[in-house]
Amino acid sequence: MSILSRILHWLDDNAEKPIIVIACVLSCLLIPYQVFTRYILGTWFKFNVDTSAVEEIALFCLIWCTYFAVPLVIKRRENIRMTAFIDWLVPQKYHNFILMFNNIATLALTVTIMCLAVRLIRLQFEFPQQTATLRIPYWIPYSVLFFGFFMQSVRVIQDTYKLVRQEGWLKLLLAALFLGMVAAPVVCFEHSTIFVLMVTLFGGMILGIPIAVVLGLSGALAVNASGYLQMNIIAQTAYNSLDSFPMLAVFFFVLAGIFMGKGGLSGQLIGLADMMIGRRTGGLAMATVIACTFFGAISGSGIATCAAIGMITIPAMVARGYSKAFSAAIVACSSAIGVMIPPSNPFVLYGVITNVSIGKLFVSGIMPGIITCVLLCVTAWWISKRNGWKGEDKVHTWGEIGRAVWGAKWALMVPVIILGGIYGGVMTPTEAAGVAALYGFLVGMFVLKGISRENFVETLVDSSVTAATVLFLVAMASVFGYVMAVEQVPDALSGWMISITSNKYVMLLIVNILLLIVGALMESASATLILSPILMPLMVKLGVDPVHFGVIMVCNLAIGFITPPVGQSLFVAAAISDERTERIAVAAGPLLGALLIMLLIITYVPEVSLFLTRFM
Repeated sequence: MSILSRILHWLDDNAEKPIIVIACVLSCLLIPYQVFTRYILGTWFKFNVDTSAVEEIALFCLIWCTYFAVPLVIKRRENIRMTAFIDWLVPQKYHNFILMFNNIATLALTVTIMCLAVRLIRLQFEFPQQTATLRIPYWIPYSVLFFGFFMQSVRVIQDTYKLVRQEGWLKLLLAALFLGMVAAPVVCFEHSTIFVLMVTLFGGMILGIPIAVVLGLSGALAVNASGYLQMNIIAQTAYNSLDSFPMLAVFFFVLAGIFMGKGGLSGQLIGLADMMIGRRTGGLAMATVIACTFFGAISGSGIATCAAIGMITIPAMVARGYSKAFSAAIVACSSAIGVMIPPSNPFVLYGVITNVSIGKLFVSGIMPGIITCVLLCVTAWWISKRNGWKGEDKVHTWGEIGRAVWGAKWALMVPVIILGGIYGGVMTPTEAAGVAALYGFLVGMFVLKGISRENFVETLVDSSVTAATVLFLVAMASVFGYVMAVEQVPDALSGWMISITSNKYVMLLIVNILLLIVGALMESASATLILSPILMPLMVKLGVDPVHFGVIMVCNLAIGFITPPVGQSLFVAAAISDERTERIAVAAGPLLGALLIMLLIITYVPEVSLFLTRFM
């Protein structure tokens, strides 16, 4: 291999990684540094340390990390997309054709924003602006849009070329013609903003185009069709939507969850829970539910919870005589708790979109999470008793339990750091997330040693790619949401729904059914970003507390983790257990019933969610 070939090969594998690692490390250090200087140096030692620039630098790092991680999302084909209709309607042999079609649509978006970024940078030279704290010319931070979307375009072209080598250039040409035929009627509609917005959105999702891309394309085509909106707003919104301090919380909580998982904290939690109740009927099943609850309080993610806990508990449950289908089902259903209790990523997204207090949302999820845990434990015990699944014969002494508690201290400290920091008034949710991420990394690398020098870079890159998948979705949803807000779509829809019925309780039932259906078809982050600005104003008009509705929405979408055809936790559990999805779904039936009971309690007894918020 020539030197040039080696250089190109290295760039192909590593072009984005240096920026991702540097940005990730800097942001993980800066926010804890801000907390340290404020409360240790400032309060204790009375040192006056200026940290005004910290947030600005951390936000720059977040944006650069996101837009340079998205190309790797494309390269790995980890974009969030709705594939249910494609899987049902399109034979497997045509799926590469669909991928070509989707890649061309993605390339249309990335090239468009890249060109708009050039225009935005040029405007900054003509009409210079500076950042608020560091006084940096805005063309410098805006340049991330050009370089980031350029790399996304490169990765799309690379992936498309791989498909062409498999399928031939003719199919690529046909895919381009198909996209042209689909897009032409939409593009030709002038001054029909709502029509273009909705047709592109639903049509794109049905065709399996990545949801972030669909949202961005819908917004861009609607802006073009409006006749009065400026295209520059797309690039501007793509940057400004991430230039928000609360968005750092999503990034940090994802990092914290992955650091904890790789560090081995999930094993400690399972061991402790099993030791405490493992000898009872259905003991290991109940221990799994409890372990998922505690790990959810670390990761804030249902998928991460399912993967981290399932890898350990499913083989262990099968070894103790539980059926493989039930073992996978209890993990999949329990993982839903991961997005109910703090630090829940969907709560952060809902809070950012609706301007509802993230701190109140976090505390409002505690009781629903506990109720869900109890209901799933009771159901697991009942199923285990019917099937004769006994607990472990060994009886553990209080000394052994005490040693297990002490052994799990690193994992148990995470919720204390997050919740104690937030509700003790020491840290904001974002700062608590940053401290948790740094804590998870330090414990994982130096104490539990699950993170090593060899996998350090890959751990940071994998974490950033996972976070970028959600954050890119947020950026494109903001473009979509801007057009909806300008066209007053939420007000129009809420008015139409109120015309159907003004009874709050009937409307809550209708909304629950809608969210359950959407949760079965769409990933939770996507559904939250699309539906929150539409449904929240309607709920407020009917007298529903925005915090209470946030809990209702998140709990509905949490059930979507285990309901086909999307059911992400269901598929993760199936992959871990090597069991058929249908069998897991059947085994999950009684557990799903428990979750629906929880949903009804939360919906029609608001105090369950709001009681603890009264003390804030």
